[in-house]
Amino acid sequence: MTSFLLGTLKGQWCKEYKRKDFSTCTNTFIIAYIGLFSRLQAPIPTLRASSTSQPLDQVAGSLWNLGQLNHVAIAVPDLEKAAAFYKNILGAQVSEAVPLPEHGVSVVFVNLGNTKMELLHPLGCDSPIAGFLQKNKAGGMHHICIEVDNINAAVMDLKTKKIRSLSEEVKIGAHGKPVIFLHPKDCGGVLVELEQA
Repeated sequence: MTSFLLGTLKGQWCKEYKRKDFSTCTNTFIIAYIGLFSRLQAPIPTLRASSTSQPLDQVAGSLWNLGQLNHVAIAVPDLEKAAAFYKNILGAQVSEAVPLPEHGVSVVFVNLGNTKMELLHPLGCDSPIAGFLQKNKAGGMHHICIEVDNINAAVMDLKTKKIRSLSEEVKIGAHGKPVIFLHPKDCGGVLVELEQA
C-alpha cells in the first residue's frame, strides 16, 4: 500500500512540476519526501505549565480579574416588538420593561441561561440610545458587558494604560451594581461596559 501511495504521489509530483526526465523527477521527489517526512517526525515542542502561571483572564501584576460575559445590549426601535420576538418566536425568558430614567433607557432583560441580553429603548430626550438609533434605524448591538472582580482597581489600571472611559467615575448600572463604560475607540470599535461581579 505504501509503495502504491508513494508511486501515485511521485507521478502527481512529476506531472505538477512538468518533469519529463523520470530519473531526475524521482530523485527530486525522494528528496522532497524525505524532507517532509523528517519534519513530520520531528518532536513537537511542548510548553511546560508553571505552577505560578496566571489565569488567562488575569492581567499580570494586576489587582483585578476579568470575569464572565454578563450581557450583550441591543438597541431596539420598538421594545414591545423586540421583546415579543425573543419570547414568542425564540422561546426565551423575557422580563417586563423596566424604565431607568437615570440612564435614559427602558430595558427588557432576555435570559439566555449562561448570559443575558438587554434590549434597550430610549427614555427621555437625553437618551444615549436615541442618538444610536438615529444612526442605526433598525437598531443593533450597542455594547457588551463583562464582569470584573474589582471595578475600582480595573478603572485605575486601565487609566494608566491610556484606556478612556465615557465617565470620570463608576456609576450604578441597570443591575444595581457599579459599572463603567470604556471608549469604543480604545476597545477595537466596541463599547465595553465593565460591571462589578
